[in-house]
Amino acid sequence: MKKFVFTLGTTAILSAGFVGAASASTSGTYEVQKGDTLWKIAQNHNVSVDELKDANNLTSTLIYPNQTLNLSSIKEIVHTVKRGDTLWSIGQHYGVTVEEIKEWNGLTSDLVFPGEQFKIKTAQAAQSQTASAPVAKAAPQAQQSQTAQAQQEQAAQEQTQKEQEQAQAAQAQVAQEQAQKEQEQAQAAQAQAAQEQAQKEQEQAQAAQAQQSQTAQAQQEQAAQEQTQKEQEQAQAAQAQVAQEQAQKEQEQAQAAQAQAAQEQAQKEQEQAQAAAQAQAAQEQAQKEQEQAQAAAQEQAQKEQAAQQQQQQQAAQQQQQQSQQQASGKSMTVEATAYTANCAGCSGTTATGVNLKSNPNQRVIAVDPSVIPLGSKVYVEGYGQAVAADTGGAIKGNRIDVFVSSDSAAQDWGRRSVKITVID
Repeated sequence: MKKFVFTLGTTAILSAGFVGAASASTSGTYEVQKGDTLWKIAQNHNVSVDELKDANNLTSTLIYPNQTLNLSSIKEIVHTVKRGDTLWSIGQHYGVTVEEIKEWNGLTSDLVFPGEQFKIKTAQAAQSQTASAPVAKAAPQAQQSQTAQAQQEQAAQEQTQKEQEQAQAAQAQVAQEQAQKEQEQAQAAQAQAAQEQAQKEQEQAQAAQAQQSQTAQAQQEQAAQEQTQKEQEQAQAAQAQVAQEQAQKEQEQAQAAQAQAAQEQAQKEQEQAQAAAQAQAAQEQAQKEQEQAQAAAQEQAQKEQAAQQQQQQQAAQQQQQQSQQQASGKSMTVEATAYTANCAGCSGTTATGVNLKSNPNQRVIAVDPSVIPLGSKVYVEGYGQAVAADTGGAIKGNRIDVFVSSDSAAQDWGRRSVKITVID
């Protein structure tokens, strides 16, 4: 299995236990443009800010337009993992960080295994660049006099880049330190066991040379020791496997938690949409009911208006008929007042049982029964044909009280002398 990383750092001579192959990967120079930063140039050329600084002997991240930067002093090295290697020891050897090796090789943990290969890109040492690497062009005299405002903008860009890098490093640091700690513990145990075994084998070899006449019992003890060593190595391998499975399990749990959160969010949005639809339907239903109620009220008003017009027409016809019958009936002049069904102490029901509150348009007069018999039909001048259906304590002799539907109508009638005709 091969994994690849492209990082920048100081060059190192391959030592025992590290196998690599070098080849040129970046070449040429770059002329700084207005608005450029080291971070922007590094991103565009797939290198880091530290690599650019090392390759150009820069002590800060300040650069100027028309300045020439060297991009040609970079090598790629393929490192094959040996027994006892860790990401930390590999990084120390080549002058790079564990985060860089993991990031550019696509690693999710610090666990490495013998035989794995990593690509590491390093910058040539400063002393090797003295003769070959082009020296960065000094900024033109005109650019050296740039205003303080441009330098402040550059510093702000660098600060933003630094904060971004620090945030990314902090996020990876917690998981990295835990996995690295477990790996280092397992590797330390392996190294200790290997060292003890090597020392033990050396002592046994020396003892064998000095005691060539050792008995078969010593050979049996040697076999037992080898069996113990084998079991110890198997136990260590099992521990490393458990640690790796635990890291994978935690990653799967985190992914499952993210999927659960996404599902709950989708469900919540669906419920909100349903609630909004229900509220809209309820609002439309309420509006429909309101419109129906308004239509019913309007229809009822039209019916009442039509009934009132019909009653007025009937009253006019009755008045005309009564005018024709006056010549044959008993006539007299009486004093007439008006009353309503809502007066204080009034029950709203006449002496003959007519409910005036339920029949506000009924033509009824109160009479003295000794003068006009109850139940008689009487034509009243200015009022029309009415029924003598009520009596009153103050209604004596030639006096009547006409029923009207409102107090204002009673006031308008007042007290007047009118001519009446008893029809039957």
